Amino acid sequence: MDLKVRLCLLLITLSWTVNLMSVSAQEEDEADVMDMDDGEVDIGDDILEGDAETEATDEAPTEPPIPKVTYKAPEPMGEHFFAESFDKGTLEGWITSKAKKDGIDEEIAKYDGEWEVEDMKDTKLPGDKGLVLKSRAKHHAISAWLLRPFNFDTMPLIVQYEVNFQTGIDCGGAYIKLLSQTEDLNLDEFVDRTPYTIMFGPDKCGEDYKLHFIFRHKNPKTGEYEEKHAKKSDSDLRSYYTDKKTHLYTLVLNPDNTYEILIDQTVVNSGSLLTDVTPAVNPAAEVEDPDDHKPEDWDERPKIQDPDAVKPEDWDEDAPAKIADEDAVKPEGWLDDEAEYIGDPDAVKPEDWDEDMDGEWEAPQVPNPACEAAPGCGKWEKPTIDNPSYKGKWKPPMIDNPNYQGVWKPRKVANPDYFEDLHPFRMTTFSAVGLELWSMSSDIFFDNFFVTSDRNTAERWANDGWGLKKAAEGAADPGLVKQMMTAAEERPWLWVVYVLTVALPVVLIIVFCCTGKKKPAAADYKKTDEPQPDVKEEAEAEAAAEAEAEVEEDEEEAEAEEEEDVKQEEQTADKKSDLEDSPAEEGANDEDSPDGEEEDADKSGEPPSPAKPPPS
Repeated sequence: MDLKVRLCLLLITLSWTVNLMSVSAQEEDEADVMDMDDGEVDIGDDILEGDAETEATDEAPTEPPIPKVTYKAPEPMGEHFFAESFDKGTLEGWITSKAKKDGIDEEIAKYDGEWEVEDMKDTKLPGDKGLVLKSRAKHHAISAWLLRPFNFDTMPLIVQYEVNFQTGIDCGGAYIKLLSQTEDLNLDEFVDRTPYTIMFGPDKCGEDYKLHFIFRHKNPKTGEYEEKHAKKSDSDLRSYYTDKKTHLYTLVLNPDNTYEILIDQTVVNSGSLLTDVTPAVNPAAEVEDPDDHKPEDWDERPKIQDPDAVKPEDWDEDAPAKIADEDAVKPEGWLDDEAEYIGDPDAVKPEDWDEDMDGEWEAPQVPNPACEAAPGCGKWEKPTIDNPSYKGKWKPPMIDNPNYQGVWKPRKVANPDYFEDLHPFRMTTFSAVGLELWSMSSDIFFDNFFVTSDRNTAERWANDGWGLKKAAEGAADPGLVKQMMTAAEERPWLWVVYVLTVALPVVLIIVFCCTGKKKPAAADYKKTDEPQPDVKEEAEAEAAAEAEAEVEEDEEEAEAEEEEDVKQEEQTADKKSDLEDSPAEEGANDEDSPDGEEEDADKSGEPPSPAKPPPS
């Protein structure tokens, strides 16, 4: 098959493959909504609703309707300490703070930000309500009591809730605080300084995308609390703040001091409370002695100037770095008497020019037109070049310091504040959950708060709540083409990519399929006696075979002639040897026939010898 035909078929196949992949990707997205694996929501017939039958009409067929996911409120099952889905439509059980923040202006000190329980703006699940932060540039604080306090003993802690930045997020947080159980804990006075055990959740300002996990650790020696921050996640968190989708945030703390942070049931950070937080839970066993001071004669200089070095006698420190080029010659045509700039001859003194106030008027300077064709104007000076004799100021060379003692450090002493806490998981008991936030963005949606010590219970709650939202959002996701159009609206340069992606295969198909030497059609052969391509090939093959046969025949004839020549030479040699072997017979022939010698002479080609005279 011709190479171009193969390339054509390959390009067409690739184009079809891309189209099929686009269609299959869209079908897979729809299939994900209908058929979820273990750990996700299984949407049955009672959840998905759609028209079972469509009425037959003469109109053109329309796209099938998007499956509708009906909301069903999650029900907490199993061991749990707090569960809130806001499906009652009220803030029952929640307490808004009436306090003021200390240390700031009175106008913004109040916690007067508004909270509402309502559906999401662009909800895919009518009836699924949540807690919404309504105000921007205000302090918000709201909290609720647990069913019973959570004690850190032998059971893990799982905290999870959902967040949707409905209008995006410019600067603000959406983190939750687990409020420590204290005698004076008053949710009506919930402020930023209210003691908490754990703070967890998303926070963003500018281009800094954070996912906080902070716990307050109690110093066993002093009784003071210090915040410990988990290491920063290596995952890219940007999309969780910008895609305007509902995301599930989960924190898992284990009694073995390990932790996991998950978004949408995927681990994005993990570590140990002993090694992966800053500052470290346990201080260093030794610290620098604060009373130790560096001696005055301590020499920290690794290099010093050579004290024995002497400046060379021929070292000229006064030589200039640049000198005039003595070999330079003034270019021909240089106009020494012409100025580089002259007064504009077309300029006119303004009518309102006052020489007493403005001084003597002078025309503005313009390039001298006489210099345009010349290499230059004005006084010519030789250009400068680097001075080969220039050495600059002399400095002694540097050598190793024989008195070098290294960088001084204070000596180590035992840390008087040292302690070792091998169980930082045993944190302060907490008895309430709260949101204390400042945000420059409004309409932040919170839902399905859950606190438990059983991971399976937490996953079941997540599947019944967040799983439905994921299914509904997946069912309503636009197709691939619409997503590409939306992306191009946000990033116009994508249109160039789309055009090239479509045009390049078309151009290649045209180049490989529609150009090059055109083969004659069958009808063209009928107009002449020229053999067609298949006949040509057969004729060429037959001619080659005939030529090969002729060559073989010529070789055989040549070999036969060579053999005949050899035989003749052998026969001639045999005859000569027989004549040499019979001399007597030759003599007899000579006596019997006086003409024998002549005959021999004739045979040999030599003249006959003269006859001897007879005896007297």
